[in-house]
Amino acid sequence: MINGILAAEELLASRVAYTFRTYPKQITAVIAAALLSAGTLAVASLGPDASDLPVQQVLEATAPLSFAEQSQSLENFSFTLFRTDITRSSDTAEALLKRLGISDPAATAFVRGSSDARNALFARAGRTITAEATQENQLKKLSARWIPDGDGGFKRFVVERTPSGFVALTERDTLTPGSRLASGTIRTSLFAATDDARIPDAVASQLADIFAGDVDVRSLRKGDRFAVVYETFEADGQALRSGRVLSAEFESGGKVHQAVWFQPAAGQKGSYYRPNGDSLRKAYLSSPVEFSRVSSGFAMRMHPILNSWRQHNGIDFAAPTGTAVRSVGDGTVDFAGTQSGYGNIVIVKHRNNQQTAYAHLSRVDVKAGESISQGQTIGAVGSTGWATGPHLHFEFRVNGEYQDPAAIAQEGGAPITAAMRPAFERIAVGARTELAAAFSVIQASAD
Repeated sequence: MINGILAAEELLASRVAYTFRTYPKQITAVIAAALLSAGTLAVASLGPDASDLPVQQVLEATAPLSFAEQSQSLENFSFTLFRTDITRSSDTAEALLKRLGISDPAATAFVRGSSDARNALFARAGRTITAEATQENQLKKLSARWIPDGDGGFKRFVVERTPSGFVALTERDTLTPGSRLASGTIRTSLFAATDDARIPDAVASQLADIFAGDVDVRSLRKGDRFAVVYETFEADGQALRSGRVLSAEFESGGKVHQAVWFQPAAGQKGSYYRPNGDSLRKAYLSSPVEFSRVSSGFAMRMHPILNSWRQHNGIDFAAPTGTAVRSVGDGTVDFAGTQSGYGNIVIVKHRNNQQTAYAHLSRVDVKAGESISQGQTIGAVGSTGWATGPHLHFEFRVNGEYQDPAAIAQEGGAPITAAMRPAFERIAVGARTELAAAFSVIQASAD
C-alpha cells in the first residue's frame, strides 16, 4: 500500500514539474491573474499531510579516535609565524631579531658573522625585513628587499635554515609595476592627511604641484577631501617605490577639481589634463622646494646681516640642509657657480626673457649651458653666502627686473587635440571610475 502511494506521488510530482517546464509563461499569467482578482492565493499541498508520513529511526555505531591518537596529532601539528619590521640605524643582529620575535642563538650568530647579512640588513635604515619563524620562535627564513641606487630593479637578500645550517643568498630581480588607489580627508593639512592615508611624500608633493593653479594646499579647509591613483613598483608583492600620479581629484570649498595623466604614445611628452581636455600644466611650479615654508617674502624688510631696511627681491624657503631644490620651469642653465652674497647659485633662463635664481645652495648639480626640465633637481638647500641659516633664496626676473615670485605667470599648456581626443576619453572614463572607487573608501570608513 505504502509503495503504491509513493509511486503515485512521484508520478504526480513528475507531471507537475513537466508542466512548469513546458508552460512557464502561461502558468505565470494564471498566477498573476489570480492574485489580481482574488488578492490572495492559496497553494494546495500535492502530497499527504506531513504528520501522516511514517518516521524511521536509523542508529549507526561509530568508533571515536583514541585520546592518544588525538594527543599525538596535536603534538605533530606545527605552524609558521610571519613578522615584518623596518631596520633602524641603531640595529644590531640581536636587536633586529628580538624585535622580529626570533629567539634563536644560532640564527643571531649567523647574521652577526655574515658580511652579506650586515650589508643587506644594517647598511641603511628603513628597509623592510620579513621573518618566518616556527612556533618555538626559531628562524626559518629572513628576507629583505630594496632598490639599489641608480638601478631599475631590486635586490633580494635571504637567510634560510637548511638541514646543514643557515645559508645566505643575494639575488637581483625586476620590479613589477602596479597602481594604488588612496583617499583622505583634510583635518589639519594635506601632508598630514596623506600620512594618515599612507600615501608617500613624493605622491603628496605631486598632488600639490598638479593642482597648484586651482587649489592652494596651504589654505585647505577641514573636511576638504581628495582621491588619487598612482603608480607603484613592487618586489614580491611589497611596494618599494611610488611613481607618477595617474589621476587625482580634490573637493575643496565646494568645488571639484580633477586631473588625468595622458601620454599620447611612448617616448612622447605627457601632461595632466582636466576631464574636458584642458591642460593643467603651468609654466612654473608653485615652489622650488618640496615640504618647505616661506620664511621671508617679496617685501621690504630689515636685512638680517646688513642690519638695514631694504627690499627683499625674492622669497626665502626654510628647509634643512641637503633638501633637494628643483627648477620651477623648463629652461637652460645660464649660470652655475658662486656669486658674492648669494653663495652657490644657479640661474635658469626661461622663455620670454624670464629667469629664476636659486641661491645659498650647499651643492650645485647642473652646469652652465645645460638644458633642464620642470621639476629637475638642480642643487640642494644650504647656507652659503650671506645666510644666517639653511634656506633657499628664490628670485624671479623678467628682462632683468625683479618680480614677485608668488605672482609668476601661470600660463597653461595646449588642450587635447581632436586627433588625440578618443584615446584621451578612454583614459578619462577609466580614471573617473577609479577615483569614485577611491572615494568610496572614505565613505565606508565614515559609516
